[in-house]
Amino acid sequence: MDRQGRRAVVTGKGMTMDTAAVRRRHGIAAERLLAVPPTLVVLVTVFAVDLLRHPRVLYASLAASAFLVYRDPGHRMNTVRVMVTAHVVGVLCGIGAALLLHPGYTAAAVAMVGTIVALVALVALHPPAVSTTLGFAFVASQDTAVGLFLLALTMLVALVLIQRTSVWVLRVMSR
Repeated sequence: MDRQGRRAVVTGKGMTMDTAAVRRRHGIAAERLLAVPPTLVVLVTVFAVDLLRHPRVLYASLAASAFLVYRDPGHRMNTVRVMVTAHVVGVLCGIGAALLLHPGYTAAAVAMVGTIVALVALVALHPPAVSTTLGFAFVASQDTAVGLFLLALTMLVALVLIQRTSVWVLRVMSR
């Protein structure tokens, strides 16, 4: 929040901007422009995942993260550090629980609780990471889990690109 109590985005150069003011000033054009990067990244990722024939367990987390970044790219939960930390914790807890407890509901419950506790402890709250955890806790094949982990890393790169692009678009539009 800035001094007037408005929601502000901290840009890369230490400047802040009022995201609501940018949206009001540019209207629907701003909304469309901000919606393009996350939409394209999600669509490209969905297409790539489909080509690789992997299970589609990461679609929900990617789409949810992309929407959060679109809606408020400067929010603390949408920073690169928080998104990467949260999703990596989610992947590790999900795969770990599936390996220890066999994939299924018990593994999912343990992984979900473990992820939430870890995210709170690390101050890296990003709700879509819990969806990532659940997806991995139900994966039966270890080979599939490794492939999905690599896909999850690719997803994190995509999320970073979305966040950086959205902040850049807001910075350009606030001039």
